[in-house]
This record gives sequence, C-alpha cells and structure tokens, in this order.
Amino acid sequence: MHLTSEQILDEGITEREFTLGDISGILWTPPAASTSAPVPLILMGQPGGFGTRQMYPRLVSRARSVAAQGFASATIELPGTGNRPPLPGAEQARADLLRAISAGERPTEKVINRLILPLVDKAVPEWQTTLDEILDLPEIAQRVGFSGGVIAVGTRLAAIDSRIAAAGLFAGSYVPRTTMEEARRVTIPLHVLLQWDDEGNDRAMALDLFDAFASTEKTLYANMGGHTGVPPFAGEDAARFFVRHLADAVD
Repeated sequence: MHLTSEQILDEGITEREFTLGDISGILWTPPAASTSAPVPLILMGQPGGFGTRQMYPRLVSRARSVAAQGFASATIELPGTGNRPPLPGAEQARADLLRAISAGERPTEKVINRLILPLVDKAVPEWQTTLDEILDLPEIAQRVGFSGGVIAVGTRLAAIDSRIAAAGLFAGSYVPRTTMEEARRVTIPLHVLLQWDDEGNDRAMALDLFDAFASTEKTLYANMGGHTGVPPFAGEDAARFFVRHLADAVD
C-alpha cells in the first residue's frame, strides 16, 4: 500500500489516501485506533457511475459517522469510475437499461448481466486485495463489515470472503441471476435497506434477493420514497447494526 496523502480531520480522524497498483482508495481511522487497541473496519461501497471525487462529501460524512462508533472505514474507486478506464460495454449497457426503464419495461437479463457482472468480476478481487493490505495494519482489528454500494458487489464479497462478519446492503440496483445464486451462500448477519418507491429498481427483484439470502439473522429495512430519499434515521439504524455485530467482537 502506497500512501499518497494524509491529513487529520476536525474530529481527530486520520484520513489517508492510498494506491495499490491500479486501485486507489481512502482509509479513515478514529483517534482511538492504536496498536494496543485495534478497531474494527467497515468497507464503504460506492454506487456505480460516479467516482470517489464526486462522492467524497457523502463518503467523508459516512466515515465520520463510522468513526463516532469507534470504527475505521475505507473505500476504493470502483472499476470504470473516476480516472479509471471505462469498463468495455458498460456505457451502452447502462443506456439500454435506462431506455427500458423509461419505457416502462423490465430490463432484460442480458442487459443486466452486461452492466453488472463485469463490474462485480473486477471490483470484488480489488476489495479483497485492499482488505489484505489494510488488515496488516496493527491499528485495524480482524473484524470487518461491508456497507452500501452496488448490492451485487457486496453479495459476492460476503459469499466468498470469510473476513466479512456483517453487511449492510442497499437494494437499489438490478441484480443478475448469478447474484441470486450467490445470495444463497451468504450466512452472515445482514441489514438490507430498500427504498419502496425507487424508480430505478425492481422492488420484486429486491424482495426475491432478500429472500434468497441464507442468513438466519437478516433484516429488511424498507422506507417510502425514491432512490435518493433515504431518511437520516436509516443511517442510525445501520450504525446500531454494525455496533451490535462488530464492536463487541474485536479480536
């Protein structure tokens, strides 16, 4: 991990930007984190199509909330966003998806696969590489949560990486059939947020995905409103979820 910048935010939170080969990201650690008192880590997913610079105000706000709970947090630039080269075919697939939604049609499985699967295939190994490096830091405990971002990315990561102990997922995007199959391998505690009137999501598909998760402890947290209408108190409930599953289980 190569550190490219470091600063201390007002709350005493250390913000470090880093690169790992082609991967770039940001790590935030609370002032209480130390080698003698390592803190749990929450990986903060990002929505597709924006990039870290555009999302930074929201990301740093989330990082401050996470730090207030005593946790570190990290995010990485998704493949195809920011200054990274676009994923082949992603722009056309996104246009085809939006065209179907605008016409009141259900996007085809082929379109969903073209848009989502290349992103998942590339993003998940990058998250794992990042996790390898961050967990080597002595101030970070071996207890990890995953929060937000593209739900297909979070689902696969939770299905294949035993280091993820709990996940808060946002059911705000279409998912391939592959993701439904991977959900049946997810057994960790889940907190799934669903905006009931999300204009860019298929509610029935989101409910089917929730049903597919094999977790014995899973909560569906549904609110009225569209994609960007998540109420502030929803974040408070998600924070309590991570405290319950990470704070009392530090190695």
